[in-house]
Amino acid sequence: MRISIVIPAHNEASYLKDCLDSFVAQTYLPNELIVVDDNSSDDTFKIAQSFTKQHNWIKVLQRKSADEHVPGKKVVDTFNFGLERTSEYDLIGKFDADIILPNNYFELIVNQFQANWKLGMCSGLLYIKKGDEWIYENISDKNHIRGPIKLYHKACFNKIDGLRPGVGWDTVDTLLAKYYDFHTLTLQELHVKHLRPTGHGYSSKKHQTKGVAMYKMRYGIVLTKIAALKMAWQARNPSLYFQVVFGYLKAFFQQQSHFVSKKEGKFIRSYRWKGIISKIK
Repeated sequence: MRISIVIPAHNEASYLKDCLDSFVAQTYLPNELIVVDDNSSDDTFKIAQSFTKQHNWIKVLQRKSADEHVPGKKVVDTFNFGLERTSEYDLIGKFDADIILPNNYFELIVNQFQANWKLGMCSGLLYIKKGDEWIYENISDKNHIRGPIKLYHKACFNKIDGLRPGVGWDTVDTLLAKYYDFHTLTLQELHVKHLRPTGHGYSSKKHQTKGVAMYKMRYGIVLTKIAALKMAWQARNPSLYFQVVFGYLKAFFQQQSHFVSKKEGKFIRSYRWKGIISKIK
């Protein structure tokens, strides 16, 4: 199976070499890896370019965009910039520049795609360093495919119409895959090192955008409040609950556009409620 990977990168010089070293060391190499340097002011481009001299399947592109950070949208726009320049592929991956893969990552995942024709998305699990140990980054269930390590089958990626440009893109894609009857799978034996924990540098405005994302996914206010309460509990941050709900209500009153259709939204709400009820029983 032909694999194309796109890595959006902005000021990733501290992590990029270790990340790319882990791709080069794979037992099943991707056919193509495109690093898209988005307005970096450090050595991101230089580091990525050094790999292209030794590995002809690695490419580096430079993208010029506005300096303003737009959560979710900017990374998806950068990914799409690279996606437009990919070659023919069977599997398309969106990976972050601050991860280190185990060397059998793609070998094991390709086996899963070959064994299950309905498999639409697959990944390992993210681990962060705490003291001298690497522990699971416990901000989502272990069956959720996280944003930094997304690998899609082309049929699934095309059916869900690619990635949504905004916060929540890495949740709505999974839900839409299920809506279109694709399977999703995480291989729990594949431990991916996440060098920069999720939420690093989050502001209250960023937390509000999570509420906006829930509106755009048509969660409804009750599901949004439940999800916000869970997030606040996990983060040990009561104010996060209010920030998420405020973001949802702001999007509601502004009547912002949705990520999904009414029919897809109905499926998403039903799927979420089933998950909640199953945990209560």
